[in-house]
Amino acid sequence: MRLIVTLILLLFIAAGIVLGALNADLVGYDLGFVQLSLPKGAALLAALVVGWLLGGLTAWLGVSARQQRLRRKAMGQESGKAKTSPAGA
Repeated sequence: MRLIVTLILLLFIAAGIVLGALNADLVGYDLGFVQLSLPKGAALLAALVVGWLLGGLTAWLGVSARQQRLRRKAMGQESGKAKTSPAGA
């Protein structure tokens, strides 16, 4: 399993190197508060990484919010069961 993961990682590193080498032209970016001049390949890889991180963060927040809702619902049901149990039993 470790060998497969290493091979996939090397494949993606090689693809990144090729992407950067084939897109070496400088492109100007005006972000309003700063002007950058970056190679196209670096900008593409940076956009990919930022999108990957934001997508992962969004998925993580969505799952954790759902887990909190389910946990609160379960706690409410447990406390509701304790309150409705007969006192003389």
